[in-house]
Amino acid sequence: MASLTRVEAEARSALIDVTAYDVSLNLDAGERTFGSTSTVRFTSREPGASTFLDVKAVEVHSITLNGKEVDPSAVRGQRVVLEDLQAENEVTVVATMAYSKDGQGLHRAVDSADGRHYVYGHLFLDAAPRVFACFDQPDLKAPYDVRVQAPSDWLVVGNGAATQTSEGQWTLATTPPLATYFVTVCAGPYVSVKAEHDGIPLGIHARASLREALERDAEQMMTVTKQSLDYYHSLFGIRYPFGEYHQVFVPEFNAGAMENPGCVTLRDPYLFRDGATHEEVLTRTNTIAHECAHMWFGDLVTMKWWDDLWLNESFAEYMAHRTTFEGCGFDDAWIDSSVARKAWGYAAERMPSTHPVAGSPAPDGDTALQNFDGISYAKGAATLRQLIAYIGDEAFLAGVRDHLTTHSFGNADLADFLGAMERASGKDLDAWADAWLRTAQLDTIELDLETGDGVIAGASLRRTRPKDYPADRPHSLDVAGWSGGEEVFRVETVLDRDDMTLPDLVGAPAARVVVPNAADLTWATVTLDPATVEALPTELAQIPDGQARAVVWTALVDGVCLGTVDPRQMLRVFEGAWALETHESILSRMAIQMVGRIIPQFLPAAEQEAATQVVARAAATLLERAEPGSTTALLAARYLARTSDDVELLRRWAAGEGVPEGLAGDNDLRWLVLRNLAGRGAVGEAEIDAALERDNTMQGGLQALYAKAARPTAEAKAWAWEQITGDHDRSNYEMVWLAQGFWQAGQLDLVRPYAERYFTDVPAMAGRVGEDALNNVAKPAFPSVVVEPATLELLEQALAGGTLTPAVHRAMVDTGSQLREAVTSRATWGA
Repeated sequence: MASLTRVEAEARSALIDVTAYDVSLNLDAGERTFGSTSTVRFTSREPGASTFLDVKAVEVHSITLNGKEVDPSAVRGQRVVLEDLQAENEVTVVATMAYSKDGQGLHRAVDSADGRHYVYGHLFLDAAPRVFACFDQPDLKAPYDVRVQAPSDWLVVGNGAATQTSEGQWTLATTPPLATYFVTVCAGPYVSVKAEHDGIPLGIHARASLREALERDAEQMMTVTKQSLDYYHSLFGIRYPFGEYHQVFVPEFNAGAMENPGCVTLRDPYLFRDGATHEEVLTRTNTIAHECAHMWFGDLVTMKWWDDLWLNESFAEYMAHRTTFEGCGFDDAWIDSSVARKAWGYAAERMPSTHPVAGSPAPDGDTALQNFDGISYAKGAATLRQLIAYIGDEAFLAGVRDHLTTHSFGNADLADFLGAMERASGKDLDAWADAWLRTAQLDTIELDLETGDGVIAGASLRRTRPKDYPADRPHSLDVAGWSGGEEVFRVETVLDRDDMTLPDLVGAPAARVVVPNAADLTWATVTLDPATVEALPTELAQIPDGQARAVVWTALVDGVCLGTVDPRQMLRVFEGAWALETHESILSRMAIQMVGRIIPQFLPAAEQEAATQVVARAAATLLERAEPGSTTALLAARYLARTSDDVELLRRWAAGEGVPEGLAGDNDLRWLVLRNLAGRGAVGEAEIDAALERDNTMQGGLQALYAKAARPTAEAKAWAWEQITGDHDRSNYEMVWLAQGFWQAGQLDLVRPYAERYFTDVPAMAGRVGEDALNNVAKPAFPSVVVEPATLELLEQALAGGTLTPAVHRAMVDTGSQLREAVTSRATWGA
């Protein structure tokens, strides 16, 4: 059955209103299925009309509509037609549902550390019918009453406050109106840390085997949660509206987190079992603030249809950075945004799948799922910063309060939001919205300077609009220059035309490094002038402004991807500046870029190992410079473990000998070492299995799969590929980690034959793997290291076939676009 279309959703919401759900789940009926009884009360504007209910069950036992039996065989695909509606209706569906292993619906996982089972609901985007019969679309919100039967030693948490009424029996408090995709139940032998803040009960929960990590980190996470709630109360003027506030760290989660009202679910690798870098704690903090913001943007006020998902995600993205910076005391939050989130968004803009922030066509649910990307998140947040620059923060916040108050517990769209902002600011925002929200892609900004006798004789700021999407975007930004670590000029301006002179720069000292958008206030590709790029190996680390350094690093990555910067120059900048960097987000994200993309894709195969050792030496230098036991030392040790070709050093570290101070017993560091050794053929299956026996946890199991897939033998590759693409009841996480380990750049002859197989084997997984999970698998499984025109030819043939599901099609388009960038770069700069 195809996913729900917008036309169908509009017709259904024009006919009915849902007034209440009563859901009963039996989670004590075995390990593969659970019982579901759903009673839905709804009204019809046209008595005698018909509509359809969504249900995707293993078996439907009975359907009762207004006291009359409906033949369960009437279910087609995941729909059953309800005929002869009355003004007021009640339908009850009794069914057996299947637990999932793909992170969608009601996911059940077994913790290998202790054999205990954990269940959580992830009903986004259209998985609610896999849990209970419902009218599954975002604009048919209703209150929920939920009851759960579970094993006697399980804890149950959900959207409403949970009360255990007897052994194994739980009742959840009636919720305010919720969209179906926000409903969740988390059940299992979870361990908890509880608190209360400003009258709001708080809970943080995790698997029992993660108790130590949970209790170690709970104070920091509780503090961030309290700070976020306080900050949003002060900004929005509306108290948190969903009763208790729980955060459940769940296994094998497809996303970073999900904003279920009253019961946020988060991926449990956010609970760091060993050491954590400052950047990792900042990322988790940002995620907590992001999901808390959703309680207002998305949960209290929900989009009418998926083409306005930016009203959820862009706001939560922007508010999370703002809150982490202003409310939680992370003064580097916007720097992290520049090198992590905006870099993600810029990459999305370069792809053929680029789309507007708002109003991106979403004819059905499967199509809408593909637009949850760096544009809807990072670009949307950047446009909000430009909106604030345009109308002022006071007007922006007044408009937000108007929007949230007017549409509380209901739905809204772009027109509603713009109306609130126009009322607050007194400005017509239609042209602004056309430029920033309704038009795809981004402008390029560069500075032309004329210099003489060491001073600037003329300065012109140029805006180049994309020819396919030539919007007239005004940019509020600055331009700054540095020489030898001294800032020699900075000017602020609004770039509202294609060419604009900057008279304030005339007479200023010439600078060795010149950075447009130095404060990273706007959304644009920054083109650095050739002299600046040439000076960066010695000049970049001296710039005292971390935000400007982040802009420069991101501009370098963009330049490599666009073919305007030689990847070898990027390597030289890394060699000269990275080990001297002081900001951990920059350190982490640029190392990821070098090791994960620049070296394996943009550099010729013959140069890749030497380039990898440049990274290894830089990591060794950083480790020597860093304070022993610091988070920077941890980051450096990880990249040394990941890249070094010193097999003897790696073997000692694997044995726990001579590891850096504070890292003895760090399981994740040991696995990085073993993965490196496995990829070099220096350890085999026996050594990997022995390591897994020492670390028989869910994370250890994933690491072992990666290491086994990385081995440089034909037998290892054949096994790994079959485990990824065959029907082995693998979890979503297991398939992703196998795929990540499989494609090793130094093993080109071994993996090249699988490039062709990808385009048949991965699409064939559709149907048994959910779209959300399949998109996550299809990306790392793509033959990204086979940087050859032949791979692009295979890609074009697959895309032209017209048989791909939206998830696989989008994964191929995006990863194929990145491969095309690498092929073009190699042709430009020499392979």
